[in-house]
Amino acid sequence: MPFWMLWNPCDNLDLKAMSRLEPQPHCFEYRRRVEFAETDMAGLVHFSNFFRYMETTEHAFFRSLGHGVHEIVDGESVGWPRVQSSCDFFKPIRFEDQIVIRLSIQEIRRRSVRYLYYIFKEEESGETLVASGRIVTASVQFNRQTGDIESVEIPEELNKKLQGALESQKS
Repeated sequence: MPFWMLWNPCDNLDLKAMSRLEPQPHCFEYRRRVEFAETDMAGLVHFSNFFRYMETTEHAFFRSLGHGVHEIVDGESVGWPRVQSSCDFFKPIRFEDQIVIRLSIQEIRRRSVRYLYYIFKEEESGETLVASGRIVTASVQFNRQTGDIESVEIPEELNKKLQGALESQKS
């Protein structure tokens, strides 16, 4: 059975609770305004941009930890390609809408991290959940001589910071 039929990021999601200003468990949030170039002919944000929003949030999260998503570790080039991604759309957003993307770490494995994302539209009356998504990234090493990409364990220093962020979202 395909993974998208087995798991839905909204299975345990209380949409009413999330649409209010109550704090939700997350370890990082990123605010931005929707740009005109991100909209389609109907004036709505094109679906592909939601994946960009999630990726941009992950990059900002890594920077907040003092790391980048592409680094040299012990002389080797390490990066984080996406191995799974999905997004569920609930409400449209438009040019000039102010949004907040909340990143939660769902799971840290030896060689990968599973993130959940919740994208809200900020309004005077509060926040409205417009989309949720999931991305799984793998820690990989790029071999400069062969061009091969090999899965590797998450570098120890970064793993400690990711574990700390995971713990902080639980409290």
